Amino acid sequence: MFTDTPRIIPAARLDDLSLPTTPLEPAQVISGDPEVRTLPLHRGAGLAVGVWQHGTGCSTDVEADEVFVVLAGRATIEVDGGATLEIGPGDVGMLPAGARTTWTVHEPLRKVYLIADPG
Repeated sequence: MFTDTPRIIPAARLDDLSLPTTPLEPAQVISGDPEVRTLPLHRGAGLAVGVWQHGTGCSTDVEADEVFVVLAGRATIEVDGGATLEIGPGDVGMLPAGARTTWTVHEPLRKVYLIADPG
């Protein structure tokens, strides 16, 4: 079951401390000291949903199959061997599993994510 309780999460208005810190591996950080925070909302039945925030700076990642909606901030996502994506508030992004990305966050970025088959 996805949820058994209807609810609203004021994701764009949550204070930073409402999102627990999720430290990056040191090898992921390219520049700056980006603080990452994640608030998981659901995990199960092949789907993970939550709120994710990345402070200013630059880091790398290997993606899962993901759809996200940017709530606040701006960033450039460079996909190895692929596109360079400029994202900001209101944008909907899609990333395929296995994509190697570099995230350059210009303004603290907050997004709602849906990850398929998180394992």
